[in-house]
Amino acid sequence: MSTTATSAPERTAPPEEPQGKPQWVPLTVGVIAAVALIAAAAAVVGVKSAVLAALGLALGLTLFHSRFGFTSAWRQLVSVGQTEGIRAHLLMLGAASILFAPILAGGVSFFGGEVEGNVSPVGLGLVVGALLFGIGMQLGGACASGTLFAVGGGNSLLVVTLFFFICGSVLGALHFPLWTSDSITLGSFSLAEDTGLGYFGALIVQLAVLGAIGFAATRWARRHDAPPAGRPPTSRGLWRVLRGSWPLWVGAILLAALNAVVLLTRGSPWGITSAFVLWGSKALQAVGVDVASWPYWQGERAASLAGPLLADSTSVLDFGIMVGALVASAASGAFVLVKRLPAKVVLAAVIGGLLMGYGARLAYGCNIGAYFSGIASFSLHGWVWGLLALAGTWIGLKLRPLFGLGVPKPTDSVC
Repeated sequence: MSTTATSAPERTAPPEEPQGKPQWVPLTVGVIAAVALIAAAAAVVGVKSAVLAALGLALGLTLFHSRFGFTSAWRQLVSVGQTEGIRAHLLMLGAASILFAPILAGGVSFFGGEVEGNVSPVGLGLVVGALLFGIGMQLGGACASGTLFAVGGGNSLLVVTLFFFICGSVLGALHFPLWTSDSITLGSFSLAEDTGLGYFGALIVQLAVLGAIGFAATRWARRHDAPPAGRPPTSRGLWRVLRGSWPLWVGAILLAALNAVVLLTRGSPWGITSAFVLWGSKALQAVGVDVASWPYWQGERAASLAGPLLADSTSVLDFGIMVGALVASAASGAFVLVKRLPAKVVLAAVIGGLLMGYGARLAYGCNIGAYFSGIASFSLHGWVWGLLALAGTWIGLKLRPLFGLGVPKPTDSVC
């Protein structure tokens, strides 16, 4: 007598819904804003800034079309063991590392200046800041990049998150000397320059580590009967390029390539949150607060505070992301302004924004500047940031129900 073992059927995501019609009013506004941003950046700074504005637009389009998530990927991993988003992160980090290595080794940008990666110190500020950021993004509903492209896409709740993200960033700048003193900071460590491996050797090691994590993530996914990740509406055929949702692997590769071009253009990789503290500080300065006397705004940062906003390259990139997401969402028929928001959810956005803003200053960056660009720059700081933000995600998931926010469950049809 023989028996045949049968396994449970594999769960698949529901089919993608058809895309809505283009929304011509917000699309027109977005296109005009895109042209105006490039023209204004060129007028204030020059060709280099105009190129950065165009790169910001491309980043916004890519983030929206691929719905490339950091917050959702970590939430799905921790809650139900879904690793699709994390595997996309690994592809992005691997591709960026391959592109960054020769650029950093060469040391020269498109415009003739020096090229430097995001290699930041490891210390208590990093530990506390990354942990707070991980908690904050689960309460606030998005990470730094997600907040920008969601605001551009019309998400009213993320406007609240962004405002308090800026407030938290300013508070973090005020307390910056307390968290970055030599007594609680070990210093920076580059896997390429401080190990004797060089960029080629560090690249081999880093790709091996990313591959090992990818293998473990695949095995982890097979052990968990996790709900599939949801799929946003999309168009078919060639229209999908302009109006549809893109596969995560496409978003991963494009984000890596765009970050490399940002590095070659301005001499440093993509970052987001340094602009938030600048925006908030300028607002305080406008009402008479002497932020210029803060230690944070001494030295090289003083020029950014004193100069026009469009002279700040990170601000130009951030504006571009929001406008690019506006164009993408309107073209896809997905631009929606929510008028009524539950009080608990708004409170979560307030707390989440404050935690992310404060945490990003302490930890020398966010999911883009510290995690993405840090790891691509072969900085130990980037790896530590990712691990601590993942721990913060676990804490944040425990807190989400207190604010009426959902957490994916194994019994869900999608997560």
